[in-house]
Amino acid sequence: MKKHWYDYLWILTPIYLSLGCFNILFAWLGLIFFFVPLIISIVKGTKGYCNRYCDRGQFFALLGGRFGLSRKKDVPRWMKSKGFRYGFLIFFFIMFFQMLWTTWLVFSGAESLRQAVTLLWTFKLPWQWAYSGTLIHPGVAQFAFGFYGVMLTSTVLGLITMILFKPRSWCVYCPMGTMTQLICKAKNGKSDPDTQKNYSRKVES
Repeated sequence: MKKHWYDYLWILTPIYLSLGCFNILFAWLGLIFFFVPLIISIVKGTKGYCNRYCDRGQFFALLGGRFGLSRKKDVPRWMKSKGFRYGFLIFFFIMFFQMLWTTWLVFSGAESLRQAVTLLWTFKLPWQWAYSGTLIHPGVAQFAFGFYGVMLTSTVLGLITMILFKPRSWCVYCPMGTMTQLICKAKNGKSDPDTQKNYSRKVES
């Protein structure tokens, strides 16, 4: 099968995580992965990002498929259910807005900068080496610490489900995937059958 340029986007995942270890301010680049899928689904009404450009999905497929780090078991039915996917999306939003609230507190001067990355929304990992202080406002750095924690957490969850089930099992309940699917439904009145078929094939591979 002929390779396309977007088949190599998987490399962005390890690069992004590595840059966040070097300097936490690089975490702001993660907003690209946040907005591009939404823009594509709003403009085109498809899950084109999930099907073709998702670097993280490619990364899991590479580790779980080519390198054999996945048990390649079917995803449990409850994980595919709307209740779980929408529930996880709501939970994700709650945690995301909590991160934004913490950022606002630092911007307003009510709290000081927390140089830590929260993993799995529970474990606070010291990350002082990645930020030495600059001329920018501490609130900018606080957002970077928080957003990097979100990206790191989702990657760890994806790796866990990759190992336990099929390589791209994370795609089943990925909040971004759920959001773009809702946008596509709203824009098209229903799910685009071709798009959904391609997406399902990639998840099950």
